[in-house]
Amino acid sequence: MQSMTIHHSGVKTTLALLSAALLAWVAPASAAEPLQATASSDAEARLIVEKADQVRFPVGGFQVDVAITTTGSGDNADVHKYRVLSKGNTNSVVMVTEPASERGQILLMKERDLWVFMPEVSQPIRLAFSQRLTGQVANGDLARANFAADYNPKLLRSERIDNETYHVLELTGVDRSVTYQKVIYWVREKDHWPYRAEFYSLSNRLLKTCKYENFKTMEGTKRPTRLVMEDALRGGEQSVLEYGSMKLRDLPDKIFTKDYLKKLD
Repeated sequence: MQSMTIHHSGVKTTLALLSAALLAWVAPASAAEPLQATASSDAEARLIVEKADQVRFPVGGFQVDVAITTTGSGDNADVHKYRVLSKGNTNSVVMVTEPASERGQILLMKERDLWVFMPEVSQPIRLAFSQRLTGQVANGDLARANFAADYNPKLLRSERIDNETYHVLELTGVDRSVTYQKVIYWVREKDHWPYRAEFYSLSNRLLKTCKYENFKTMEGTKRPTRLVMEDALRGGEQSVLEYGSMKLRDLPDKIFTKDYLKKLD
């Protein structure tokens, strides 16, 4: 009886060791599956945002004129006009063309730095991308419209709107220097046209909404030529951005330097 007991115990011990070994083999593979799914989902979300960026603006150097009309409750419309020179989504110059009283003011974006040059001030002044430019438009809305580089995207869900399927993404700022700390972004599935965006503060408060409208062919691609930004905090105020006269340009790097700002016209 004693030998039988010892043998039975040995079998249990052997089975326990085999079970532990089997778990050690299987567990890492099981744990890896959610990670792979997450990585795949993140890659898909980033690709969607990159393609939507390419719909909005050319990848290479270009020039575009932007008119911004801001209206409020009972106020007269305020109109500002700008010429934007951009290269590679990381360098841009924004020149005020109207009103005449502000002509000569220039924004310069270099990577993640932003300055404004004013004719009456001898040195450029450092600015934040989130600072208001005019109406509901922040500096970064014109100077840096690069969602793919500024945000970590996550695919939340799909939505059907007017018989079309849209990706709904959550974009989280890579750091606090970005224009908005969080963006909820609707992108049409079939062609990656941007449809709508909601912009949030660091405290997760909705600041404004944006609709991308009036798609027209500019430099070989149908792009939104009208953006409608509405204040989510104070109802009744909106800014309409209208883009036109876009053309590709070979822009030398020297344009995007503080020393060159005075030479631009």
